[in-house]
Amino acid sequence: MDDVTFAEGLARELELETRASRKCLEGISTDKFDWKPHETSLTFYYIALLVAEIPLWLHSIIKDPDIDFATYPHFEAKNGDELVKHFEENVEKAKTALANVKNGDLDANFSLKNNGQVVYSASKRENLETTINHMVHH
Repeated sequence: MDDVTFAEGLARELELETRASRKCLEGISTDKFDWKPHETSLTFYYIALLVAEIPLWLHSIIKDPDIDFATYPHFEAKNGDELVKHFEENVEKAKTALANVKNGDLDANFSLKNNGQVVYSASKRENLETTINHMVHH
C-alpha cells in the first residue's frame, strides 16, 4: 500500500478514535487529576494527558526525525476543558500532517530518544501504526 493510501486509512482510524477519546476526556473532573488506581500507577491526569498528546505524536512522526523524551515539552492543563482543547488542537495537527503525506514520506526512520540515546527506531509508517494503537491502549 502506498503512503498516501496508508495515511488516508490512518486518518479515518484517527477520526473514529477521536470520538471515543474526546468523550472520555470530557468526563474528567479536575478533582480526579491525582487519582491512581494503584500506588504504582500513573495519575489519572497523566494518562489523560497522554491521550490528549498522542495525536501530536502522529504529527511529529510525519514531520520530524525523532522525539527526545528528555526535552519533549508536555502541556500543563489546569482543568478538563483545557485537556479537551489541547486534544482537539493536536487532532487537527495530526489530520493536517496525514492529509499532506506524499508517497515516500514514510520510508525514513523515526526514533524515540531519551537524553539523546535511541530507545526505539523504526520506519515512520511502523511508528504511525503503533502510535494509533497506543492511543487505544490508554
